[in-house]
Amino acid sequence: MKKILSIAAMTASLLLGSCGKDFIDLQPVSTVSVDVLYKTDKDFQDAVIGGYATLQTQYQTFWIFGDIRGDDAEQQIVKNDAWSTSDAFLLFSDANILRDTWRNYFSIINRMNTILVRIEDADPAVVTNKNRHVAEAKFLRALAYFDLVRIFGDVPLLTRPITTDEAYKTKRESADAIYDQIIIRDLIDADQGLLAKYSGTEVGRATKGAAKSLLGKVYLTRKDFVKAEVALQEVTAMGYSLLTNYNDLFDYTKDEHHSEYIFDIEYDENKGEGSVFTNRFLPNSNLMAQNFGVQGVGTETNSPSDELISLFVAGDLRKDVSVGVKGGFIDKNGVFVALPQSTSQTYTKKYLTAEPAFEDSRANWKVTRYADVLLMYAEALNENGKSAPAHDMINMVRKRAGVPAYAGLTQSDLREKIYLERRLELSFEGHRWFDLVRTGRAYEKMKSKNMQPFMNVFAIPLGQLQVINDESIFAQNPGYN
Repeated sequence: MKKILSIAAMTASLLLGSCGKDFIDLQPVSTVSVDVLYKTDKDFQDAVIGGYATLQTQYQTFWIFGDIRGDDAEQQIVKNDAWSTSDAFLLFSDANILRDTWRNYFSIINRMNTILVRIEDADPAVVTNKNRHVAEAKFLRALAYFDLVRIFGDVPLLTRPITTDEAYKTKRESADAIYDQIIIRDLIDADQGLLAKYSGTEVGRATKGAAKSLLGKVYLTRKDFVKAEVALQEVTAMGYSLLTNYNDLFDYTKDEHHSEYIFDIEYDENKGEGSVFTNRFLPNSNLMAQNFGVQGVGTETNSPSDELISLFVAGDLRKDVSVGVKGGFIDKNGVFVALPQSTSQTYTKKYLTAEPAFEDSRANWKVTRYADVLLMYAEALNENGKSAPAHDMINMVRKRAGVPAYAGLTQSDLREKIYLERRLELSFEGHRWFDLVRTGRAYEKMKSKNMQPFMNVFAIPLGQLQVINDESIFAQNPGYN
């Protein structure tokens, strides 16, 4: 799919609409009539691709919510940007990152709603992939809403384009209602209509496995462990498998669409569509740049915490690429080189790759990979009292990591081991904060870092509140007033 990202950018520009305010600008119109945009099969395909393009933008900063907010990552140097305020639980309603995140996700939702309405009356003889376009649009809408409710909590529930007048009167709906009425229904429908796999330039689009995996995560988030078990078991029968070598997951000279890949946010170098992670997650050290051929930046961020580093036992094959070497690095000659004290002292190498230009990396963001599914499945099995197969699932992940298998653990002990394994396996992939929240441990873990009890969700963007300007319809999340 990397080859069609330029198409995505073009399509997103076309569908971006005239100037407006936050989610109130809901008509995806430009100088071209909307009716003209939705006629042929290719029209709908390009419109769907526009949703991927916005995900590409949004996930450049997803780690600010999923990683730096939790206890596995920290901001060590710069203390005056969005990632430092998120790290310190000082990210309030006037932050641009909250405004942009809100807009990005509602842009996706608006586009997918428009597609779904316009395609209803489309002639299948003309729009030959109609069912697939519907399924793909529902997957993208479900993903956007899933991220929204995990970040903001209650948000407007929109299933069709609405007028500006309607938007001013649209209140926030409960997260539960959005799960029941949109996210779960959309993912069930998407599973029915998506293809199992793609080839050529279409590789990277959402598949049945992506929809089913996300559905399993949704059920797990809602503590519906019975349904989570069923969904995730089905994913394990779809032909996915762990790569033999953990480090190959982060070797960008190799194909990122391998047996463990389920769904990524796709980035492409040398076309203005690269990711920023490679540069931003490295210390700003010329010594490191000379050794690895990649320069860190002054806003170096998402650095591994001492707590996370200490959790890797001797022999864990994931440690080097996950958390590097504290205080320095091993150069090409096998010699330890100390980092200057003016830079971050820890770093992850999960996004380290050569790139043609600054912040133009080919490194994708892994939304879902098979190890995540195995650990979610282990969690669901364990919560459902199925200890033996739960041990089997977590031990598949541990075997690849070169660490001893677990045996004979009680349900509560295995629960903690699964939580731990997710930290070790999935660090810096956007999971930790949301794992803490969904398992009810966020405040316990983070209160020493300035977290307040109401901070399981982020503040609603100030601009959105000012646009609506009616607390009876649209109020701030409690605690952020």
